[in-house]
Amino acid sequence: MSERKVLNKYYPPDFDPAKIPKLKLPKDRQYVVRLMAPFNMRCKTCGEYIYKGKKFNARKETVQNEVYLGLPIFRFYIKCTRCLAEITFKTDPENTDYTMEHGATRNFQAEKLLEEEEKRMQKEREEEELNNPMKVLENRTKDSKLEMEVLENLQELKELNQRQANVDFEAMLRQYQEHEEEQRLREQQEDEEELRAMLEQAQNRRLLVDSDSDEEPARSHLRPVGKTKPTDILQEEPQPQSKKLKTESWERSVGKLSSKAQLAGLVAVKRPKPGPALPNGTGKQSTTASTGSFPTGTTSTSSSSLGLLGAYSDSEDSSSD
Repeated sequence: MSERKVLNKYYPPDFDPAKIPKLKLPKDRQYVVRLMAPFNMRCKTCGEYIYKGKKFNARKETVQNEVYLGLPIFRFYIKCTRCLAEITFKTDPENTDYTMEHGATRNFQAEKLLEEEEKRMQKEREEEELNNPMKVLENRTKDSKLEMEVLENLQELKELNQRQANVDFEAMLRQYQEHEEEQRLREQQEDEEELRAMLEQAQNRRLLVDSDSDEEPARSHLRPVGKTKPTDILQEEPQPQSKKLKTESWERSVGKLSSKAQLAGLVAVKRPKPGPALPNGTGKQSTTASTGSFPTGTTSTSSSSLGLLGAYSDSEDSSSD
């Protein structure tokens, strides 16, 4: 089975390559190549800018009767990207560059102009020295002065490098550690001072609170310790200023319950049944004596809900009778 991609070809024993006919092509024939613009240029026809690196399908040909040290010079034909005008440029092996030939102008290049200026000045200097020996002496003295300045600058740079090389890094680290330790101690002292000041403030506040608490028990010592009756809580007693404020706020929000006349109707006394009249009138006196401690006029005069509650209990007693 034969190979799909043949790499070796069969040559018969009587093969003579001299018998192969050669094509006679013109020397100025052109080839189509793919290249990039070697420099920035501007079209003369439409003013379009063509930047360096723009790709073109160009035609290449060998320039006739132009050779540099046996190296051929090539010419390239490209077209403007806007107006399709033809632009040509050639290779320049002498300066390892390209030269603009037709259809566009090369944009400004500072480096190339600087190099050309240096070359021109070097040629002028050589021509002056060739004809004027005094000029040669002047140029040598200038060169020697310039060389001395360069050596001095170089020596200064070396000294700076030596200074940097002689730096004691351990001493620098030690100094940095000492500085850090001092800063830490300073911060610790500041924290202790702040803590001491806060403690003093807290002690002053505690002394003020203790003095207030000592005054309050002295005042409370004057009050009666025990209360025999549950209704004694309704009696008015001398209160400190803070409790007075609390009672005032309570009375504003809930109501005032300090009057004894409004609470008198809470206790309803059963009226005794009328018994047989005695000749000496002792039964009437007993009723009056039993009812003398709680007068009935208070229930009629009281207009509160508690008074109505007492009246309601009286009505039940009367109905039961």
